[in-house]
Amino acid sequence: MCGICGVFRINEGEPVSRAAVEAMTRAIAHRGPDDSGVALFERAALGFRRLSIIDLDTGHQPLANEDETLWLVCNGEIYNHRALRAELAARGHRFRTRTDVEVLLHLYEELGEAMLERLNGQFAFAILDRRRGRLFLARDPFGVAPLFYTVTGGTFLFGSEIKAILAHPGVERRVDMTGLDQVLALPGLVSPRTMFAGIDSLPPGHALVVDGEGVRSRPYWDLVYPDEAVPADPRSEDRFREELAHRLTEAVRRRLQADVPVGAYLSGGLDSSLVVALMRACGAEAVETFSIAFADALLDEREHQRLMAAHLGSRHHEIELDGAGIERRLRTVVRHSECPVRESYNTASFALSAAARAAGVPVVLSGEGADELFAGYVGYRYDAFRRARGPAAPPAPREAELRHRLWGDDSVFYERSLADHEGVRRGLYAAGVADGFEAFEFTQFRLVDPERLKGRHPLHQRAYLDLKLRLGDHLVGDHGDRMLLGNAVEGRFPFLDVEVAELAARMPPDLKLNGFTEKYILKQVARPLLPAGIVEREKHSFRAPGSPQLLRAGIDWVEDLLSSATIRRHGYFDVAAVEALKAGHRASDMALAGPDEEDLLMIVLTFGLFVEEFDMPRLGA
Repeated sequence: MCGICGVFRINEGEPVSRAAVEAMTRAIAHRGPDDSGVALFERAALGFRRLSIIDLDTGHQPLANEDETLWLVCNGEIYNHRALRAELAARGHRFRTRTDVEVLLHLYEELGEAMLERLNGQFAFAILDRRRGRLFLARDPFGVAPLFYTVTGGTFLFGSEIKAILAHPGVERRVDMTGLDQVLALPGLVSPRTMFAGIDSLPPGHALVVDGEGVRSRPYWDLVYPDEAVPADPRSEDRFREELAHRLTEAVRRRLQADVPVGAYLSGGLDSSLVVALMRACGAEAVETFSIAFADALLDEREHQRLMAAHLGSRHHEIELDGAGIERRLRTVVRHSECPVRESYNTASFALSAAARAAGVPVVLSGEGADELFAGYVGYRYDAFRRARGPAAPPAPREAELRHRLWGDDSVFYERSLADHEGVRRGLYAAGVADGFEAFEFTQFRLVDPERLKGRHPLHQRAYLDLKLRLGDHLVGDHGDRMLLGNAVEGRFPFLDVEVAELAARMPPDLKLNGFTEKYILKQVARPLLPAGIVEREKHSFRAPGSPQLLRAGIDWVEDLLSSATIRRHGYFDVAAVEALKAGHRASDMALAGPDEEDLLMIVLTFGLFVEEFDMPRLGA
């Protein structure tokens, strides 16, 4: 993974400034400490920061085709590049480098935008087509690689991080209130929304064309679950298990491609343990593994992590994180996340990537995606319990209205009562902000395509919503990409291989949640590879000490950001509501350690950091 950015003039105007694109490139230097490059044209410029992973010697970007009519910058990996390269070379294409991403240029020459159908990888790229006077951009199906953009004064700007866009002169900084409402109500932001008004995130599985006619976005891939009315895939459980084992093994094998050391995160749970076991099965020896430990026994998983490290023979690195470590990293985490965070676990992710970098391991594999694809979260069991009790009572009118607005079906329940939480959020906003609540609150804007939920099994409805609302912008976004690349480490996620995901979507629901056993089919795959105690272990959500612990520690900057004076000066939240949260959180037995407990004060606190780090407008006196 690397960092990309660029400028494209939609309208005629002054030539693009080299200094401007170089400033954009410098703003994301942490993503690529190994090399940088800029290509400048009359109405466009491309910038690049490189983290060298494949082809360490000749992988410089921006990269051109043979006659320099096409120019590319790409952040990511193309896992099927060898097969594509052989096919393209047989058709007469000449390659200048051994880097995987060069296939993108030649595939575009052959297929144009249809090239996206041939790719297996994690990527965000931009191809400048000088003959056609346009820019073509795309983001991978699950959004592992980020891509942000805006238009200002007839100029299109893009970057791997919003910091690159903010480095360009003339970009206005305003809080996107719908983005803030999403952070308060959902697992995190949902593309195309960001925390910056007027700056969009290209959604996962989408492509973008920019030319003299403007900016046009379209989806090119989505995970489609079967309609319940369609006959189920007839394969037996054994056949599904065998194919899943094969697909996962190949997904791991593809993600071991690198000219540098490849390690793994090891949480002690099923998903990461299985990934490391498959790395060993694919021939990786003495894998470097990294895990977080906590002094609080309720949060700590080191017993299981050590068990797995010993079982797999990995060279294990254990990083202990305490309250002081969280407090010390929180401001940095918000700067890299470019948004407030709902919990402090991003500090653990940042500490992990720092440890990997210090150990000389710039690539790590991880288990993200398994919970969404194989019903791993407790919500899947809660749904099953509710269904087992019989038909649910119709929701109250306001709840029904909100569910229908969001999901196209008032029987779809996701995470919480929308009507109840609407009141919580309205009460948290400052009076002047709350006056405009109906205009910006998140249910006013489409989040997913309701047709993808219609007629689907409830488990698949939840899975689709988890993929769209939890995974892309949060777990592999602010929690993943930004925490990894903040320390110049690339993350790879075998469960988010398209072939694995499409197989999971075809599986009957009872192979994912069997009775009340979550990830049933995945556990069958894991049994020959992992100790029974790991396979049968109940899901342990990533957790870290929350705002009650920070508040009770008496940290000066925490007290200042949550003070009535600062809350009033920033002007986004209600002073009395924040004081009430603080009073509750100061109670000695308040821990917020459970995976389903909501830490609104953490969002208020990290929003304050966000306002200050990015010099956002203050609304108060």
